[in-house]
Amino acid sequence: MTDAQTPAPPLAYENRDFLGSDEARPLRILAEYMEPLRRFEQAGIHDTIVFFGSARLRATGPMGRYYEAARALAGLITLWSSSLDGPAHRYVICSGGGGGIMEAANRGAAEAGGKTIGLNISLPLEQNANPYITPGLGFEFHYFFMRKLWFAHLARGLVAFPGGFGTLDELTEILTLTQTRKLERPIPVILYGSDYWNEIINFKALVRHGMISAQDLELFEFVDSPEAALKALQCRLAPAMGDKTPCFAHAHPNCR
Repeated sequence: MTDAQTPAPPLAYENRDFLGSDEARPLRILAEYMEPLRRFEQAGIHDTIVFFGSARLRATGPMGRYYEAARALAGLITLWSSSLDGPAHRYVICSGGGGGIMEAANRGAAEAGGKTIGLNISLPLEQNANPYITPGLGFEFHYFFMRKLWFAHLARGLVAFPGGFGTLDELTEILTLTQTRKLERPIPVILYGSDYWNEIINFKALVRHGMISAQDLELFEFVDSPEAALKALQCRLAPAMGDKTPCFAHAHPNCR
């Protein structure tokens, strides 16, 4: 016989083998909702302006003008939001946290002295978090659908710059949610770069073939300068400007 005691098994919530198992997938999904929820509440962030766009687009090169435009626009929005009254951080710039347009958006907001959010996604190749995200407001997601939930959950406006499959996926999801009235509040959608978007998506053809209604074309508008984009957002967000202390997500029946 021996006096040595058998080690106690780990508690279920400290058992890494269990937490990484198929059976614990619902817990991992829930964690990707609850952990950001806690941090956003602690940081006093109630609403965002989301930037979508390609991670492959760089400041130099044939499409570099879009990088600089995203950087400038994020700065303009941040300066405008800092002038608004109220205890909460209003219209915080939020991106997918990676390079390209995402980096430009976070960079412009940081240079303007504001907080800025990065909702990064773990990928085998391409994406690493950019250095301009505010400490404590960088998030790493495993599940694309949970990341997209957080894009929509706090968004008061969306600016879509040129991008590929990921940008198209994110953009059309927001448009679908708005079209089907699955959102508590309308999200103004700004398509930056009219030449690009009209070449990539033939919106008028969708109407002509009866796939969307003519009224659906009012869900978004085209802009071609940071100043025009800021003005479009300000005009569309004007009805919400009286909301001095915006409610968080769906926590209050008056949320829009």
